[in-house]
Amino acid sequence: MPLDAVEPDRHVALSALFNFRDLGGYAAAGGRTVRWRVLYRADGLHRLEGDDIAAVAELGISTVLDLRTHAELEEHGRFPVEELPVDYRHLPLIPAIWARETLPGHGPAEDFLTERYLEMLDIGKPAIVEALGVLAAEETYPAVFHCAAGKDRTGMVAAVILSLLGVCDDDVASDYGLTGDAMTRLAEWVSRNDPEWMEAMQKQPTAFLGAPSEVMHRVLEAVRLEHGSMEGYVARLGVGDDVVSRVRENLLD
Repeated sequence: MPLDAVEPDRHVALSALFNFRDLGGYAAAGGRTVRWRVLYRADGLHRLEGDDIAAVAELGISTVLDLRTHAELEEHGRFPVEELPVDYRHLPLIPAIWARETLPGHGPAEDFLTERYLEMLDIGKPAIVEALGVLAAEETYPAVFHCAAGKDRTGMVAAVILSLLGVCDDDVASDYGLTGDAMTRLAEWVSRNDPEWMEAMQKQPTAFLGAPSEVMHRVLEAVRLEHGSMEGYVARLGVGDDVVSRVRENLLD
């Protein structure tokens, strides 16, 4: 059964954001559960305005982690800290968005996405280390991390966090897969409000805009093969057991 059918409150309904959702409720290690209303993942928070700002204010967000590139930040702006004061951190996971010529003209999109996500875990090491350090502090919460569409960069950071909490691969992959419907809603909004972005999206393979759960399963398996576990991966980055323990205490019931 789709997770949305079981947990209809996972998504935060907003008019110009379509992938803002709660990471709570998942079964984790040791019989514990990821806490609700503590950590969120989202798409482009720079689009917040009007009633959307009021809706996000009700969540009491204390910290925003922005995973977008420097160029995206300069072009589109950031979370409206002037209206909603938060601890804003810019932690670009990749130095530049994927060049159009690197997008697959044919062949499985799953292969392309798997390769790009594994690259993110390599080149995005500094951002991941800093993000975990922030999430280890109790005063960080409630918090939200985001990129542009809330699919790729946000999906990988969510996978790292949920895996460290002991959430099983099926649930991590299913959470990633929820982005598929959000992308459809985002594309509809973009077609009405941002013709330039819509043109760029239309040049991408349709499959590339999806979020097939198989991709996340592949990535998690690759992490295990190389590092033994997600704990092994972050340990190799220099993240101490104490940091991982504090993240778990903050996010698990």
